[in-house]
Amino acid sequence: MAEMNWRKRAGVLLPILVLTLMDLSINKARAGEQTRYYGPDGRSVGTATTSGNTTTFYGADGRRTGSATTSGNTKTFYGADGRRTGSATVTGKR
Repeated sequence: MAEMNWRKRAGVLLPILVLTLMDLSINKARAGEQTRYYGPDGRSVGTATTSGNTTTFYGADGRRTGSATTSGNTKTFYGADGRRTGSATVTGKR
């Protein structure tokens, strides 16, 4: 009987542990690396986070201002509304 209780408990605790670890890894991946940018007066003008091939830009108020994705030697820029605003391609040696 004691063995059944242990198995029941393990059956409940193991999925909880797996879900917790998945949640932690997803939140860590979503956060990415963050860089803060400052204006000439020393005040923060915003931040940028990078995850994979996407960089997302935020204003000083924390609102999303746009993003950029990199594919090969081309960087594509998107506005706050998600619409493509332009791109740049690097040619030659860097």
